[in-house]
Amino acid sequence: MDFKQSFVMAIKSLMVSKARALLTMLGIIIGVGAVIVIISLGDGMQNMVNENFESMGTNLIMVGVMGRNSSRSISEEEMFSLAENNTDSIAAVSPVVSCYSKIKAGSEPLDSTSLSGISEQYADIKGLELVSGRFLQYADMLEMSKVCVIGSYVSDEYFSGGGLGETLRVSGESYSIVGVLDEKAGYGKGSDDDYVYIPYTNAQRINKSSRVSTYYFSAASPEATDMAKWLIENRLQKTFEDKNAYTIISMSEMLDIMSTIQDTLLSVLVAIAGISLLVGGIGIMNIMLVSVTERTREIGIRKSLGAKKRDIRSQFIIEAGTTSAVGGIIGIILGVSMASVAGNAVGITAVPSVTAITVSFGVSVAVGVIFGYLPANKAAKLNPIDALRYD
Repeated sequence: MDFKQSFVMAIKSLMVSKARALLTMLGIIIGVGAVIVIISLGDGMQNMVNENFESMGTNLIMVGVMGRNSSRSISEEEMFSLAENNTDSIAAVSPVVSCYSKIKAGSEPLDSTSLSGISEQYADIKGLELVSGRFLQYADMLEMSKVCVIGSYVSDEYFSGGGLGETLRVSGESYSIVGVLDEKAGYGKGSDDDYVYIPYTNAQRINKSSRVSTYYFSAASPEATDMAKWLIENRLQKTFEDKNAYTIISMSEMLDIMSTIQDTLLSVLVAIAGISLLVGGIGIMNIMLVSVTERTREIGIRKSLGAKKRDIRSQFIIEAGTTSAVGGIIGIILGVSMASVAGNAVGITAVPSVTAITVSFGVSVAVGVIFGYLPANKAAKLNPIDALRYD
């Protein structure tokens, strides 16, 4: 009996007892479907994280200066000089001063809007683009001009998509809006578009502190990121002589950390889903053992007519593989359908990859073949005389 005949017999066997076949394949169906959904969600999440990090700038280096247990400090002028003296590695630098002050558009408070003090180089570091007006300038820092740039969400929500030339009340003072930023990824309340930017010198005055604890640097290129980070660390170490007095992390490092965490989590979830495949394989093995018992006389007749052990063995292995393959196909259909639903539920674009589908199907067939070997081997070893006497 060749492969085609064994395959046709396997399909007929499944069709004869549909309910038993479905229960047999249930573990495979759930396992394959779960693996596809999990991998699709993982890929979608990875793409979303990559897009968010790219929007923040892949050359970005964030520096936190705590200066704990130290009377020493480093000024923003020294940080600017560091960038100016190392232009081959450092493209730009900006102090970032967070303010927790009340912001109002007329009488309406901007409760979710963040307020940050920055320098004129911040736009280049973060890749910000204007739809109207201008960005903050060096003169605004020197003169502590009461001007601001707003994000697209603030423009849409409070100024009907405009805002240029209008005013905002920041900490009780009027700030003229000189620029409106283009929309970035993740538009919405509390996002990067829900921001108001003012000169960092103004933010220092509002906070009543001249100390800057956060700086954003931009490396001259992705290849120069490590050198830029080394230069910054070397400068801070000379000042503080204490590695605990500052923190430096690049966006590429953060992306690597996030990718490692996601890969680990995804592997654990796939392993958990794989348990269903194991359960499905055990189910197939049990049913095939029952099938061997039910078809003992058939096996005896085939052997008496000249069928060899390998013929009997291959027949039952093909039946087990076919059962798991059909379960795998149903699981793929279910997984592809559920991936889109699950992605929409969590706000992620989850598109099943060809690799995930191919691997899932291959594993499902392999599970059937592996777990079908024991029953097939048992059938092949039956004594034809005892098999014919079996009732």
